[in-house]
Amino acid sequence: MKNKTIKIGNRLIGDGHPAFIIAEAGINHNGRIELAKKLIDLAVEAKADAVKFQMRDFKTLYTDKAFNNTKHEDIASQYILSLIREATLSDENFKMLARYAKEKGIMFLCTPWDIASVDILEKLDVPAYKLASADLVNFELIEYVASKKKPMILSTGMSSLEEIEATVSHLNKLGAEYILLHCNSAYPAAAKDANLKFIEVLKAKFDCVVGYSGHELGLAISMAAVPLGAKVIERHITLDRTMTGPDHAISLEPAGIIRLVRDIRRIEEALQSDKKFMTMGEFINRKILGKSLVAAKAVKAGETLTREMIAAKSPAKGLSPQKLYELVGQKARRDIAKDGYFTEEDLGKKKHDRAFSSKRKWGLIVRPHDFENMISGLKPSFVEFHFSSHDLGHPMVFKNHPELELVAHAPELWDDKLLDFCSDDKETVRASIKHINDFLKKVREIRKYFGKTPPKVKVALHTGGMSYNQFATKKERAKMYTRLGHGLKKLDQTGIELLLENLPPFPWYKGGAWFSNTFTDAEEIYLFAKKYGYSLCYDTSHAQLYCTFAKKDPLAFFKTLKPLVKHIHLSDGIGTDGEGIQVGDGDVPWKILMPEILRTNVTMAPEIWMGHHYNGEGFITALKRLKKYGL
Repeated sequence: MKNKTIKIGNRLIGDGHPAFIIAEAGINHNGRIELAKKLIDLAVEAKADAVKFQMRDFKTLYTDKAFNNTKHEDIASQYILSLIREATLSDENFKMLARYAKEKGIMFLCTPWDIASVDILEKLDVPAYKLASADLVNFELIEYVASKKKPMILSTGMSSLEEIEATVSHLNKLGAEYILLHCNSAYPAAAKDANLKFIEVLKAKFDCVVGYSGHELGLAISMAAVPLGAKVIERHITLDRTMTGPDHAISLEPAGIIRLVRDIRRIEEALQSDKKFMTMGEFINRKILGKSLVAAKAVKAGETLTREMIAAKSPAKGLSPQKLYELVGQKARRDIAKDGYFTEEDLGKKKHDRAFSSKRKWGLIVRPHDFENMISGLKPSFVEFHFSSHDLGHPMVFKNHPELELVAHAPELWDDKLLDFCSDDKETVRASIKHINDFLKKVREIRKYFGKTPPKVKVALHTGGMSYNQFATKKERAKMYTRLGHGLKKLDQTGIELLLENLPPFPWYKGGAWFSNTFTDAEEIYLFAKKYGYSLCYDTSHAQLYCTFAKKDPLAFFKTLKPLVKHIHLSDGIGTDGEGIQVGDGDVPWKILMPEILRTNVTMAPEIWMGHHYNGEGFITALKRLKKYGL
């Protein structure tokens, strides 16, 4: 592809990058500089990538007869020309707008309709040029813009395929960088005329970055352009669609452009991966709502299993119901009580090989009820208990294990309430402090059973900082971190080494429709931990999800936090919310990441979701896969 990726300013546009969204202010300022600034403010509020205006030099753009004596023109021309003349800004105005956009942190673009306007825009140092559909066939203007050696975005409305081919051929001869925008230049364009599939034709035929410039009413068509491959989306914006002017009626008002940008970003998140995997919410629902094959009545070893002896019941802790007819006809290899779970071994399959050894400080994640079974036949250096609030309501007595270190992970929910030290709700923070203090007390009580535990027990903690509808602003995040610092000081950390864990951008809690605002960005995590004197629990899956979301390098991310890391959770991640995936099944670059991880020489455990099933099969599989990277 000649133009597979185009760089405009500091923004890469093309495959693998988010759609570049242009808020087209055009001439909707109606010739008023203050209104133009408000349109810039709207583009910033909507989180568009760029705001774009239009510039015309009337002396060179129109023939004298057409511009000065419109009585000879048709009605439409008379109407539009009169409005365009009224919606004029001075060169000094454009200079002010470019400066204002820079101050607001948004890219300033402008469509030149003539060569004189290009000269003015060059003085404003615009990073790229957008040419209107009317100029797709204008070789004179195209050649002049190409001579400036900046990327060009060209709309293809009101033109034939043959004309597009001729212009693309000319652009290639000029050596220009360009993006083609599919467009229907009717105002408004009817849905039946949108012909969005032409986006795919443009991509295939011209092998370049393609986008969509929409003049339709509503949002759906522009959103639909994204999954079809549009990497630039351009829509007109206005403060009021009823204002006088040719473009206001087909423009998006504030609520519209804000929603368009938001929903395009959601669509892009949904398109990030073509891998099929179960999300954490699905894992939980599968276990609770799914079914396993169980004995419909007590079965004796040696009996031949019949259909009537087998039932499917929840929860999904045993053999899949899909194995029903594989099980029928088998001879029972053991006594099975009524409602006892059938397993793969009942099908005659070899028992999972749990053998694993390593000189590294590896361990297993366990629950109070399965602890002894999980470590049976293995020699981990530690166990990491994951407690629920329900577990902590019961007495805990274990066998003495002088060979093991105790590590603990704090609950993330108490009953069905999220724990959050960053919340602006004082009751939520108060409850979080109380519940975690109760948990830490329990950790101190069970420490005596684990002889290798240092004076301070490592405890991993999720800090909170979630919001439900959208990410917090930088200012709001700063307040969250301040509340977090105050809240953590109220924990009784006697005998405890608190390890704050990095979090994913979209945590799984209660359906997964949450946004993490704290402890996702490596720089922010490091600054907070250094300021308040905390060490870290590093989660490879959480880090990968954030790096995918924020376009960060996972190795650089880890190196930033490495000096503070005391404990590591090892699992893979897919996309931006597929956490806890089996090692090697996701996006984590283990080959380059593991050597750096191993240099820390800290405790580490595989944290595969549902990895404890079948006596830790998922955990052991992860350990064996990590063995080839040096574990």
